[in-house]
Amino acid sequence: MYKSHGSQGYLDSWFFFTHYHPPLFSTLSFLPKAGLFLAYIHIYIYIRYPTSIQISSIPANMSLIPDTDLMLSSKEVPKGESNQKKDYKDIPIPSNLQSGNAIEVPASRSSISDAGHLIHNLSISPSMKFRRASRNSFGTSLPIPRSPRASRASLGPDVPGALRDILASQVQDLSKEKVKAAKNMAFAFDIDGVLLHGDKIIPESRRVMELLNGDNELGIKIPYILLTNGGGKTEVDRVEQISRILGSPISTAQFIQSHTPMQALAEYYETVLVVGGEGFTTRAAAEAYGFKNVVVPKDIVAWDPSISPWRNFTEEDRKQARPQDFDNVTFDAILVFADSRDYATDFQIIMDLLLSENGRLRTKAKDPLAKQMPIYFSQGDIIFQTDHKLPRMTQGLFRMALETMYKSLTGGDLERVVYGKPELATYKYADEVIMSWMKEIHNEHILPENIYMIGDNPASDIIGGNMYGWNTCLVRTGVFKGKGNDENSPANFGVFDTVLDAVQATVRKELGHEFKLRWSGNEKVKSALNGEGNVSAIE
Repeated sequence: MYKSHGSQGYLDSWFFFTHYHPPLFSTLSFLPKAGLFLAYIHIYIYIRYPTSIQISSIPANMSLIPDTDLMLSSKEVPKGESNQKKDYKDIPIPSNLQSGNAIEVPASRSSISDAGHLIHNLSISPSMKFRRASRNSFGTSLPIPRSPRASRASLGPDVPGALRDILASQVQDLSKEKVKAAKNMAFAFDIDGVLLHGDKIIPESRRVMELLNGDNELGIKIPYILLTNGGGKTEVDRVEQISRILGSPISTAQFIQSHTPMQALAEYYETVLVVGGEGFTTRAAAEAYGFKNVVVPKDIVAWDPSISPWRNFTEEDRKQARPQDFDNVTFDAILVFADSRDYATDFQIIMDLLLSENGRLRTKAKDPLAKQMPIYFSQGDIIFQTDHKLPRMTQGLFRMALETMYKSLTGGDLERVVYGKPELATYKYADEVIMSWMKEIHNEHILPENIYMIGDNPASDIIGGNMYGWNTCLVRTGVFKGKGNDENSPANFGVFDTVLDAVQATVRKELGHEFKLRWSGNEKVKSALNGEGNVSAIE
């Protein structure tokens, strides 16, 4: 089904008429006073189909997910072919998928969500009209892994299940309705500015983890995932670090960092330049995702130091670098996984490849705008909160600077794809991970109806959650410090001082104000819940 709303419905109706009646439209366009006649048709369609139009013949095997800015054809396309010519510059990914392990999600989306009916509690303020659309180049697609359980790289050990022998006798009289409601809600937490400040815990976060891990009236796990625009390490390394700081076990199966969905790109590209992160950590992440030939900027500097004349290349760098004859290496794509630690070198090497002939270093294309190398960014935030008093710059500003350089050197706009919040692909992937985690902890592969995004950045956490139809909570412990709601991207559930305040409010809304936020069972059970793993009374 292809669904549109309001004035967008009018545009989509006009598209439907011109697309599905091309002979008639072509004839009418040459009639006398055709402009006036076509205007009448515009008015008729607008009156006849003011809100929506449905196209029921879209084939079930079409991999793209419908979106209000993407006009899909209902003509079935044979595998490996396309129903329209896709220019390399317009569609940064190859048109023929090599494997069935990826789903292509349209990068473009409406600036106003069409999922407002899913938000069960107040909602949309007039300032919603100022929300921006996707930052991706028009017509692009963002592949995400088809099955997070099958394709998630570097899964760590499973979190322990329920201690049924201890708890079974104590859950017989629990309210079935409360249990059902607890399984029908879930949380998606940002990390920086919500749970942590850099490597330091925000004190209220520890109690949140205890409550959701089972220290509550039901003794039940309430599903949650961590959804961050941070990155730069493997999922296993990052989860171990977060678990240690929070004092609570987190599984990689409930964790999404900015470049986690980008593992699907390994289905398309073999030789990639991976940028960002400390040392060589992003190489390890990319290799865990299945990329066959991963190159980082330090490899290139080790091969030809003159490529970055101001780079101070240490002996330690040289030991870990993997120089090769890059004159004979063809790069397929550029992947910016994390914040750059060496802007000058990274800018130079990225620009060298963008302006190269067919992805070869030390070459220059006659017309760089004719065939641009694909470039992907893992997220688009411009600032984020650390343990510093003021927010720090992040990858979005790096991308903006690169776009300015590219335009200055070529006169054209950089075609690029951005993952991370608030882009659609990241939230679609989050749905898959939440369902997978529900299967893990409750043996039910379902998506809870009431999902709460808790974040500190209105421009990514909140706008993304609102546009995807989630309930959103804004906290004041990070980027946002305002007294009231954010004017341009208001949280639809509310604004709270801390993450604990937000979680308590949402739990009581879904489970009742009388719901007890502590487990009242015996000490042996409480010890198991809080000290010996992430356990649940009911699975």
